[in-house]
Amino acid sequence: MGQTLKCISPIDGSVYAERDTLSAEAAAERAAAARAAQAAWAARPLQERIDLVMAGVAAVGAMNDEIVPELAHMMGRPVRYGGEFGGFNERASHMAQIAADSLADIAVGEDATFKRYIKRIPHGVVLVVAPWNYPYMTAINTVAPALIAGNTVVLKHATQTLLVGERMAQAFQSAGVPADVFQNVFLDHATTSDLIAAKAFNFVNFTGSVGGGQAMEQAAAGTFTGVGTELGGKDPGYVMEDADLDAAVDTLIDGAMFNSGQCCCGIERIYVHESLYDAFLEKAVAIVQSYKLGNPLDQETTIGPMANVRFAEDVRAQIAEAVDAGATAHIAPMDGDDGGAYLTPQILTGVNHDMRVMREESFGPVVGIMKVSGDAEAIQLMNDSEFGLTASLWTQDVERAQAVGDQIETGTVFMNRADYLDPGLCWTGCKNTGRGGGLSVIGFHNLTRPKSYHLKKVTG
Repeated sequence: MGQTLKCISPIDGSVYAERDTLSAEAAAERAAAARAAQAAWAARPLQERIDLVMAGVAAVGAMNDEIVPELAHMMGRPVRYGGEFGGFNERASHMAQIAADSLADIAVGEDATFKRYIKRIPHGVVLVVAPWNYPYMTAINTVAPALIAGNTVVLKHATQTLLVGERMAQAFQSAGVPADVFQNVFLDHATTSDLIAAKAFNFVNFTGSVGGGQAMEQAAAGTFTGVGTELGGKDPGYVMEDADLDAAVDTLIDGAMFNSGQCCCGIERIYVHESLYDAFLEKAVAIVQSYKLGNPLDQETTIGPMANVRFAEDVRAQIAEAVDAGATAHIAPMDGDDGGAYLTPQILTGVNHDMRVMREESFGPVVGIMKVSGDAEAIQLMNDSEFGLTASLWTQDVERAQAVGDQIETGTVFMNRADYLDPGLCWTGCKNTGRGGGLSVIGFHNLTRPKSYHLKKVTG
């Protein structure tokens, strides 16, 4: 008997959508259908696959007026920000543009006797397990290049954003992508693990919690199925003494608070050179005090509820523990704070790395700010984390940023920006943030396997 998945809206706690999960037998049939469809899909010309994928992307864009309020209902992002189609389209478009070069044969050498080259071969069936925080953009990171490369895709989306996978599958199928080539499925955790263990998929891409990533790897253990993971983060910002202060404050605080802090690469801790610390803090507090916490369907709302009450409860606990241990909270409770999903964004000082709020992923609208004496101290603090997704450095000196960046244990080094995914660069992490990489040419390489050809022309 299947389960019923329920999306509880953070707006008012009501059930916004519900779907029944597939039985084990039905789920296996769907995976088998994806496998049966893969060879014919891969045999289509590359440009045809690209055109169909981009038509699917455009079809998602045509739904944007419906999608934006739907996202507000499901995960609380204010409608004033207009949804995710800009980034969704940017990422898919870039992968389409680089596909021919990224997937081209690698010529090793040819003469009268031998022809040698390496082909990029699609894995087969790719399972994409997508998160709720940026449900369209995170899914397209893998869906678009996987389909373009000749894989079939099975998408399992988070319960909090239950309708996103349906929307994407509907759009892509309306554009001509065969139903078995790109499917949305509703699965419980046990069925998902059983399918992976049974080798129903050739590659699994998971974005989510560390525990979820571990479950994926455990399910795949011994199957030799590839697993790519993007997991937790505790991304730091470092403001050097020569930084553009206004730009640093605006960008880092937005990176900490946008989407109610529910960003994989959101800024969760900030280290400021002692010469700029007081001014930085004053400006940061003023920015956050200007926010309007409220119903995300209201155009005046600048920060909405967290996606789920239990997420807000954990952030409140981190804040309370830090204050009890001596930290200072700078933002007074806002009118919209209901003690539930609606949470006052918070800036903390007097923090240290003994506190959970500076050590564990918060994934909410809170940031701790610490004063540092220089690069050595900042590097030590930035590396004092079990995670490594991005780091944001603020300086006018490119060479200094490169030198500091070389010493940081992270997947991406930003200079004078933060919280952005450039599809031309590999999106990757280290330590407990996971392994593998998406987007860029490396994303295509991770969604295919190399196959070598050693052809001897002359045998006499």
